[in-house]
Amino acid sequence: MLASGSGSNLQALIQDQTGYRIVLVLSDRPGVGALAHAEQGGIPARCLPLQAPREPNVRAAWEQEVAETLERYAPDLIVMAGWMRVMSAEFTDRFAGRIINQHPALLPDDAAAHYHLADGRTVPAIRGAHAVRDALRLELPVTGCTVHWVGPEVDVGPALARAEVPVLPGDDEQTLHERIKQLERELIVEVVRRLAQRV
Repeated sequence: MLASGSGSNLQALIQDQTGYRIVLVLSDRPGVGALAHAEQGGIPARCLPLQAPREPNVRAAWEQEVAETLERYAPDLIVMAGWMRVMSAEFTDRFAGRIINQHPALLPDDAAAHYHLADGRTVPAIRGAHAVRDALRLELPVTGCTVHWVGPEVDVGPALARAEVPVLPGDDEQTLHERIKQLERELIVEVVRRLAQRV
């Protein structure tokens, strides 16, 4: 599991662990909730901070260390949930077919610019780190969350599950994100259970 923040999705997975076992939690940020959840759950945890993200050589060496750490634990599935680093195509290719990502917006299965809602309306596909804020800025009627396979393009890959979340009058980033997170926790557990059955 790769996590950069509070680890709410990780906590849901730790509490579930039905048909699967979490073998490692890896974070790029020290002192975050995800590492605390791992410790409380008796799960091995590593923190590998990226010291100079804009230095290509430093970043490449860091990615190599992340990849080698993952390979030592030999996971069948790598879950990015709240992982705030964009990984290179070399990294994603190395683990192709084994990485999934949780994203707080509705994404199509490909690189299309729009997503078709269940009621037939169309909304922009919001990619990147500020998806909840952007949904409010764009005044979308509906947003949501997507669990998808990770490929070389950011927030592009076949979806494994999605959930729509209406944007309510008076919503701010915090209230909307909290409602999205509730569904994210359900989706990630559902998807990991399903994928574990295939292994």
